[in-house]
Amino acid sequence: MKIFISADMEGISGIFSMAQTDPHEREYERARKLMTEEINSVIEAAFRFGADEIVVNDSHGGMDNILREDLDRRAVLISGNPKPLSMMQGIDSSFDAVFFVGYHARAGFSEAVIDHTYTLRVLDVKINGKSVGEAGINGRLAGYFGVPVVFISGDQNAVSCAYSELENPVGVVVKEAVGRTSAKLFPFEMVKERLTAGVSKAMESIKTIKPTIEKDPVELEISFTVSNMADMCLLIPGAVKKDPRTVIYKGKDYLETFNVFRVMLMLTSGIR
Repeated sequence: MKIFISADMEGISGIFSMAQTDPHEREYERARKLMTEEINSVIEAAFRFGADEIVVNDSHGGMDNILREDLDRRAVLISGNPKPLSMMQGIDSSFDAVFFVGYHARAGFSEAVIDHTYTLRVLDVKINGKSVGEAGINGRLAGYFGVPVVFISGDQNAVSCAYSELENPVGVVVKEAVGRTSAKLFPFEMVKERLTAGVSKAMESIKTIKPTIEKDPVELEISFTVSNMADMCLLIPGAVKKDPRTVIYKGKDYLETFNVFRVMLMLTSGIR
């Protein structure tokens, strides 16, 4: 059984502030340890319940957060940035299932730790008319390759978003968000027990949870914080404006649409 893990940081159980997720802040090194420890708990459980091979893609910020020397030695790590498929680099049809570890709610949710969708520049992303966050965007890329997302961990609204955006993955609430930068934190032993139980259930469900697949063609609608970001996206052939801050693009399939989404994020980087 081959498992792909996309691991973000904002949804890790001990993390609640942006000072923890920023490499320039004093709490970051501590947060890296928390992230690595939580991923190890998931890896350990996955191997216990039937995994033969695990690939972990570091999916936060510069994507070099996981402490390689402390990561479970049975797992392969994909680290560094940029990567063409970003948070899903390495995914292909050879995997049996995808796990999302440390994920967060999409932009605009309340009671959600550091809610956003890929970048703080984005207000909303819609795929074929449905608002989605990182779970939905990345899960549909897994679906393009025929692989189901069977597990997600994060705060209560990260899990809620995944339930609404994907085909019924097993969700594990590892903390309770109070606000955007505050949360009720549980002892890690309790978190580990929840993760282990969730992974066990997810591994049992691999054959029954369906991939999240979008019907072709696939329309992307993305709204930015300021209008000149939308203007820059018009450099992409086929992109059109819906309103001053919103651009629409229709791709022949999900992979093309995802790639254009990535290009839009790159084109708008550095714009204020």
